[in-house]
Amino acid sequence: MAARSQYEELARQLSAVGAVKRGLVRILPAECPGGSATVLTLLAKYGEMRITRLAELLSVNMSVTSRHVTHAVENGWIERFPDPEDKRSRILRLTPSGAELLDELTRRTTEMFAHNLIDWTDEEVGQLNTLLSRLRDSFSCRGPGGRTSGKHSGDCRAGHVDDAHTRTPL
Repeated sequence: MAARSQYEELARQLSAVGAVKRGLVRILPAECPGGSATVLTLLAKYGEMRITRLAELLSVNMSVTSRHVTHAVENGWIERFPDPEDKRSRILRLTPSGAELLDELTRRTTEMFAHNLIDWTDEEVGQLNTLLSRLRDSFSCRGPGGRTSGKHSGDCRAGHVDDAHTRTPL
């Protein structure tokens, strides 16, 4: 276990990551807020799904998820259609327009990182990706309180990352 001072410095560094997140938000088109970009990313990665699954992946409540979905539907980026197994439910699907937008967002994000990390080696970028994935995985397994959740306890192991290749503009 690292020393307390290491965790304190980690907290300071992660707070500073807010500047990077704000930079990412600034490159999004005005009509595509971060929540919509994340919805598109998740649908591209996992495919068609119910809104309840999307809310779970977003780690937000249904009302927030519904607002993001409604915005994306109104812009033609995703569509809703009846679930063949349960006509009361709807399935969400990325449209070709949504896939095009996601490609553009991914291009913008990639260019921003390439510009800002020009003095980093491929190895350094790879190390950062590995460590950030591991950090995210540790929190998804244990949660912010540090307790292993029963739902994810089997997935809590060093280096486990099931979505390391997600195209996430944000």
